[in-house]
Amino acid sequence: MPNLKENIVLKTENLSIGYQSKKAQNIVASKINISIEKGQLVTVLGRNGIGKSTLLRTISKVQKPLNGSILINNKNLDNYTNKELATSLSMVLTERLPESQLTVFEIIALGRQPYTNWIDQLSKTDLDKINWAIEATEINHLKEKHFYELSDGQLQRVLIARALTQDTEVIILDEPTAHLDLHHTIKIFALLKKLVETTSKTIIMSSHEVNLSIKFADKIILFTDEEIFTGTSLELIDNNAFDNLFPKEIVNFNKSLQQFIINKK
Repeated sequence: MPNLKENIVLKTENLSIGYQSKKAQNIVASKINISIEKGQLVTVLGRNGIGKSTLLRTISKVQKPLNGSILINNKNLDNYTNKELATSLSMVLTERLPESQLTVFEIIALGRQPYTNWIDQLSKTDLDKINWAIEATEINHLKEKHFYELSDGQLQRVLIARALTQDTEVIILDEPTAHLDLHHTIKIFALLKKLVETTSKTIIMSSHEVNLSIKFADKIILFTDEEIFTGTSLELIDNNAFDNLFPKEIVNFNKSLQQFIINKK
């Protein structure tokens, strides 16, 4: 039987997240204790402003925790240099990229920066990683296109490919389907699930897509006003964690269907 501790790729201990000003702390969420195993698709769910993005930014070292600790492969995040972290964890934010003349291939090649600083000095290993990521995300037909020619759905695949090219054990995505229609949202969820299964990488993403998360995610971190739930979809359903996520006059959670249903007037 494998050692469970060895399979834990990311762990938080009594973590408090939020923002520090000169006068006071603005605590968004506290006492966060989560353990994420290698090779899982994890979704972070909750209403706007409840702390989903703040959690992802904190475990990515974009902003500092207010209290507690974050461990990646049993090593405290504070002890990682920027270069070490860049080879262990990659992140895709919701912000649009600045306008540029870069091609899709060049954008994806930027994922190799932790290993080489110049695109024109790519090694065979770098090129192999880039081409593998392009194939894995099924965007070979886009690689010569320029950034400004891409649709939102295409851009998300390109950014996921860039993160894959970075070749980190953990990939963090902040609302990767925020600007996509339902068709492309489902395709991104299916792609991420496939990547987890074929690469054993751990993908952590924030989302508002509760029904799709219940279907695709291996683990869910659910922020509610009362507490933070973690577990599989079935575990959260059994704990009635979804019952008060949305106003009941709008939607209700149907346990037998394992999804939210819009109330009919």
